[in-house]
Parts: sequence; structure tokens; C-alpha cells
Amino acid sequence: MISPLQLRTDTLLEIGTFLVRRWSGKEEITLSIKDQKENQTKLREKKIIMFPLDKYHGTNFQKYRQFRTALWYEAMRVRHCSKILSNDHAFGFILNTLDTRRIEKIGRKFWQGMDEEIIFNYGFSWLYRPLLNSLYGPSRIVEGFAQYFLLGDIKGDLQASAFEKIQKASSVASASIDEAVEKGYSTDWLEKKVAEIIKALEIDPLFTIPISMPKISSGIAMTEQDFVKTLGKIAKYRESDFGDLDPTRIMEGKQVFEEFKVMLDEAKRSENKGLVTDVVGISIPALTNVDETKIYDMDLINNLKSKFKEWKSGWKEQHVFAGDEFDEETYMEGHKPFIMDKKIAIKTRIFILLDHSSSIAEQETEYKKATLALCEVLDFLKVKFSVYAFNTEQKQVTCWLIKPENLQWNNSSAKRLAQIKANGSTPLAEVYDLLLPILRSKKPDIFLTLTDGEPSDPDAVRSVMRDFKLLGVRMVAIGVGPDTGSAITIANNLRRLGYERTLAVSRLNEIPKRVLTVLETD
Repeated sequence: MISPLQLRTDTLLEIGTFLVRRWSGKEEITLSIKDQKENQTKLREKKIIMFPLDKYHGTNFQKYRQFRTALWYEAMRVRHCSKILSNDHAFGFILNTLDTRRIEKIGRKFWQGMDEEIIFNYGFSWLYRPLLNSLYGPSRIVEGFAQYFLLGDIKGDLQASAFEKIQKASSVASASIDEAVEKGYSTDWLEKKVAEIIKALEIDPLFTIPISMPKISSGIAMTEQDFVKTLGKIAKYRESDFGDLDPTRIMEGKQVFEEFKVMLDEAKRSENKGLVTDVVGISIPALTNVDETKIYDMDLINNLKSKFKEWKSGWKEQHVFAGDEFDEETYMEGHKPFIMDKKIAIKTRIFILLDHSSSIAEQETEYKKATLALCEVLDFLKVKFSVYAFNTEQKQVTCWLIKPENLQWNNSSAKRLAQIKANGSTPLAEVYDLLLPILRSKKPDIFLTLTDGEPSDPDAVRSVMRDFKLLGVRMVAIGVGPDTGSAITIANNLRRLGYERTLAVSRLNEIPKRVLTVLETD
């Protein structure tokens, strides 16, 4: 019986990055997981973007096997493709379909252990593919070609004349793949063969494809016995390529299960390891089945990591009036013409409090994306930080522990953040009182509060602020508003409460940069 515990995204990224670099032979390849319509490989950017496990159907183990095989295909594209066109038009869709078979044939020579996983993946691909009866015009022809060429059969009914076109095109495609593999031709050569296939199918090469990927459905119903039959059917069709494969053994997936089990055990050990609180009024979010992928903005995270990567190295390049290295371009632009390296050491320990009152409800997801990106970058830079959030649960103010200072930021932390609901007022003084014992024991350098409104009791906040300052904690606040004017007003009002520094933010994705600016000048 496979554990219902889900794989953590960070664990999946870690093993996925290891596998894709090993399979592709490219150590510089980066992997990200993002909720989108299809998996993507960006050759120039050396980046692979996969959609999360919950986009697949089946048990957790079956989802992982599909993810893993899809990742293998993308790694083979990195290794063996010279270009990848858009799937949104017929020409690109057909070229990518051909290349899928070509890289599969080449890749299997080096990674023979993938054979059973490829057939298993084809089994689910058959389930995901739409019925041809539900499609019209050229879409039916193109999808029919993809099904017949890759899976050996078609789903649904098709006119005899249309099926003849598909068979002819599939024959041309198979011969082209065999020649390409035998003679070592790459994508560019195969691209020239697409015209023959399009001619056989009698379609417009620029026709828009509304089905850029197999439809992934959560409503698939099939017994294990029926699925084994499906695997047997596909294995029989591909017998000339793969040899005689046992569909029951394919279904079991024993080769991959041990790998999957290790990942599950690691997820189970790490879920709440070291996460405790003895302070009355501080709670720990308990759910583990929360979909945290909705608050991951990988573009924002990667952009921030790229922008601040010099901090990780411990050195920052800066322009000065005199130095050893002259920058001609900067001089021509009228700026300081010399470059020197400045030593950076971030020793600041930061305590972050997130306002989750009802006023942020309309922007809750974007707010969480921004704060999660901040935490990802702080962790990337190895800054010591802790994260708390507050809201109102059952008419009572609750302060939630998202991440203590002694633990790394990980997928479990993201799950805890994702499940905090925006609700209630802004009783900052009451929340500060709850946190005071923790501040006394931990004594961080900076206490940063992110809030979008006035506290319920400003005088009480001023009083508590004095207690924090006596501890030597630098009190900083970021006022979040729907527009620049509102944000500045909130920040100014916060400053009157006794904060040592206040900043205004109207665009939520600017929050991480503003916080990092505080660290840079600290």
C-alpha cells in the first residue's frame, strides 16, 4: 500500500534536477515546477519547466512515474534537439511529435532502463488523448496522426479517407525517423520532412492547434485490470522497438518504486521536524494536503535569485570614480567609470511578521506569491530568518508559526503559508505581545512587519514598540497599498507609531526587493 503522503515540491525539484542533469549531460540546466498548460524546454535559456504532479491522474506513485518520464523526454530534447517549435500551429506540433519519437529511439540506447516507464507513460497518454469524435476539421486529422504515430491506434471514429491520410503520413514519418536515427540527423533535417507529412494529411501548416498537449483529466475512470490491458496493447504495437514486455511488470514499476519510497520517507521525516512552539497563542498550521504550487511564482523567484546572486558569492560589483578596472560603456553614459568589488556579508537576522487580516483578501494569492519569493531568496542567500503570520480564527486572534529560524525554508513552510486565510482586523499590539517572549529569547537584528492597514489600537502599538527597542531590535515596517498614494499614506502612518524605518509598496512583487534593500543598507 503506497503512502498517501505527497512529495514535497523541493524534494521533487532536488531529485528532478539531479536526474535531468544526468540524463541531458548538461550541468547548467535548471528545473522549475509551474502551473501551466504544458511542459516546456527552453534551449537558449537552458531551462526546463514542468507542471506539478497534481496535473496527472492516478496514485501518487503513478503521478511520479509520469512526471519522471516526461522529465526524461525533456532531458533528451536538451541533449538531442537543435530547436523546439511552438505546438500552437500544425507545423510545429508535427515536428515536435516527430522529434519525440526520434529522441526516444536515441535515448533508449543509453538509458535502457526507461523502456518500461515509456510504455507505462504511453498507457496514460492513451487515456488522456481526446476522442476524435469530439474534434472537428483539421484538428481531428492532426490529433489522429499523433495518436496513430505514437500510440499505434486512434480513439473514436474517423472517415476511411481521413484514416488513409493518417496511415500514409505515419508511414512517411516512421521512415524519416529511421533514417534520421541511422544517419545521425538532427532536428533541422527532420524539419524538412514535415512538409511531406503535411502534404499527406492535406492540411495548412499554419493551422492553429487547439490541443497543444494531451488533455489531462481528473475524471478518468479505469480499473487496474483494464489499464494492464491498455499497456499490453501498446507494448504489442511497439514490440518491434522494445521487445517482449510484460504489462503486469510494467504496471508494478518496481525499478522506480524504491526511488519513490526513499523520497516519501524523506518527506515524512522532514514534514514538521524541529517545528515546535511553547508560547501560548502561537499555533502551527496542521494541514499537509494543501496545494502550495498556487503561490509559487517561479519567474519572480528566479529573477530575484539572478538579480541578487552576487550576494551569494559574497562580493558585489560597484562603480566608483577611481579604481583598477575601467568600464568604457559606463564612462560613455556619463556614470562612474571604474569598477571595484565590494565585500558583502549578510549577518543580519530577520524576524518577519505577515498581516493576514481581511483587507488583503482580494490580493491574497499575489501577496503570498511575493512573500514566498522573498523567503526563497532569503534562503538562497543563507540569511537567518523566521516567519510568522496572524489572522482571526473563530473570532480570536491567532499568530501562526510559518518558519522558525533554526529550520530551512522548504515546501512544508510553503504549505503552512498557503493555508493561512485572510480574515479579521489588524490587532498589531496584541500580536506583538504574543511574540514578545520569542523576541526576548531570539533577539533578531530586524523585526519586519508587512501590513496593509492601520492597527486597531495605535497607542498600544507605540507602547509595545518601546519594549522591542529596549531589546535592541530594529523595528521596520512595509506599508502595502493598492496604489502608490495609498501605500505612502500607510507607510507614513506606520512611521508615527515609532517604527525606525518604513517603506511603501503598491506593487506586491516589489516586496522582496524592498526587504533586500533593508538588508543591504543595514
